[in-house]
Amino acid sequence: MRREIDYVSPDSLTLTETVVKVNRSAKVMKGGRRFGFSALVVVGNHEGVVGVGFGKANEVPPAVEKAVADAKKRLVRVPVVGTTLPHATMGRYRSSSVKLIPAAPGTGVIAGQGARAILEAAGVKDVLTKAYGSTNAVNLVKAAFEGLMNLRTRDQVARARGVELR
Repeated sequence: MRREIDYVSPDSLTLTETVVKVNRSAKVMKGGRRFGFSALVVVGNHEGVVGVGFGKANEVPPAVEKAVADAKKRLVRVPVVGTTLPHATMGRYRSSSVKLIPAAPGTGVIAGQGARAILEAAGVKDVLTKAYGSTNAVNLVKAAFEGLMNLRTRDQVARARGVELR
């Protein structure tokens, strides 16, 4: 089944930015070590719009700026039912998997750092998660994002099947 992605324009949205991970890498040169930085950022409006971005630069602030710009290019709308998800889903990215499970009101976001950032940015307030496989922050965030993109509401499923809801 082919998935339709609902991309959103960042114009007229109040987005919050969350830096999930800053990674430092070193390259040894003749005069010493040269450091490079990469940043993983999640942006969202806490009302169902969320995006993930990755940026690299020689210093931290430009890496974060690039990551934010990248995330704004990839904003998508995800379905949220009340304060939780419409159904349980599994997101996979490379060797990481994240299971997202709807929870009762008042449960809160039970998740690790990466999955928590993306779920809170999307506006999900009650959810349970479980990470499987690699716990690399970048892969976990992208797996959680993939899981959110797999979500469908009852209306979307009914439309796809050509069924009328009662």
